[in-house]
Amino acid sequence: MVHARTGRSLGIAKWVHKPRSNSPGDSGRTLHRTQKSAARTFDAFAIAAPGVAALLADELRALQVRIAEVSPAGVAFSATIETLLHVNLWSRLATRVLVRVAEFTARDFAMLEKQAGRVPWSALIAPGATLRFRVTCRKSRLYHSDAVAERVARSAMRAVTSATVLATARDDEQRDDEQREEATDDPLAPPTHDRAADDAEIAQLIVVRFEHDRCTISIDSSGALLHRRGWRQAVAKAPLRETLAAAMLAACEWNGDLPLVDPFCGSGTIGIEAALRARAIAPGLGRRFALEHWPGVDAAWVTAQRDEARARAQPSNGVRILLSDRDAGACTAARANAERAGVVADVEIEQRPISAVDLSALGARGLVLTNPPYGLRVSEGSDLRSLYARLGDIVRAGGVDWRLALLVPDRTLAAHTRLTFESVLRTSNGGIGVSLERSKAKPARRLNAPPAPNERDQARK
Repeated sequence: MVHARTGRSLGIAKWVHKPRSNSPGDSGRTLHRTQKSAARTFDAFAIAAPGVAALLADELRALQVRIAEVSPAGVAFSATIETLLHVNLWSRLATRVLVRVAEFTARDFAMLEKQAGRVPWSALIAPGATLRFRVTCRKSRLYHSDAVAERVARSAMRAVTSATVLATARDDEQRDDEQREEATDDPLAPPTHDRAADDAEIAQLIVVRFEHDRCTISIDSSGALLHRRGWRQAVAKAPLRETLAAAMLAACEWNGDLPLVDPFCGSGTIGIEAALRARAIAPGLGRRFALEHWPGVDAAWVTAQRDEARARAQPSNGVRILLSDRDAGACTAARANAERAGVVADVEIEQRPISAVDLSALGARGLVLTNPPYGLRVSEGSDLRSLYARLGDIVRAGGVDWRLALLVPDRTLAAHTRLTFESVLRTSNGGIGVSLERSKAKPARRLNAPPAPNERDQARK
């Protein structure tokens, strides 16, 4: 890393492969840091969606990650290469994980190139790698992002043998939003081939951020955005990101101990993420990460870590996860996705309207967690008041210990359920500001307790 004050380059930890020991105390890991770099770690940063940073920090603490700072943008932490792989494999909430390799002041291009030339590029980028750059410039003398990218790329290409740079690099977030808009109603239609997404999979992303003349250079360890678990290929209308579904579950503190129902399941994202969470299945098992291509990272070691994570998966505890949708195509998509995720036996998927949902058949208590229509994209012009009112009726009919949590852009939509809510998460969904509203638990009344004043008034009437 480049020191913040002096701009001097600090060493990046290097690793060597050593044969696996057969001693009883051997951990089975085949990647070891050299003695010279044993005390060195990366300055890592896990990016969070708006409003999710606190939940992400809790998740990382549970993963035994040493946190340095929590900000609205995400969580900074110290990491070895082992920690980076562990977080990429296990985090259900992070958008991506970056490694900060340089931070310095630059008010002209000459200083930018000088400092960028000190970055130890070859420690994290393999010869022949394809690079792509994402640059943002705010309140700085160097404000032309393309010119900044050109200078930093020039420095990286000098240091890394045969490195190439993509001519264009579209923003992952923008591309994801476009794919949401283009989602087909036919779950059996072949997926749209996106050459830019293919490039994102193989290219090493370098993030350059200028703010008030301070430049931060980071290298991405994740590759494709982490919500791309690898199992969602069949897509219904307005699909929900996997990381957002996981954040909804975390905000509601659902851990597989209560029945869960999603009556507007779409592609099944909420229910599938719930099943993965309940069974402790690592979300990153079905995909690759950029750090796997870094110099010195042994493929056999990565495979061993995946196998270890796979072995931690628990059998189903029998909790019922019920997904339903009135649209047959959505149910087909949800079933196909659950099959690919390995949890098709852990979820029940049925085509039916919301009026046919009977919560009391699932037990005396549980959680309805859903992303209902907003009237902004899927159902323009529709009157949703009756739909939300019916949802409230169904939850009340389930019993006093059933709770409803729904993602809405406007709290007045939730008010039509005639339930009392509290906001447990404020974030965005496809560029729309939304909040997760959870109905408040009704306080238990003591046996033979006198009625409340308003109940006495009703009795008099």
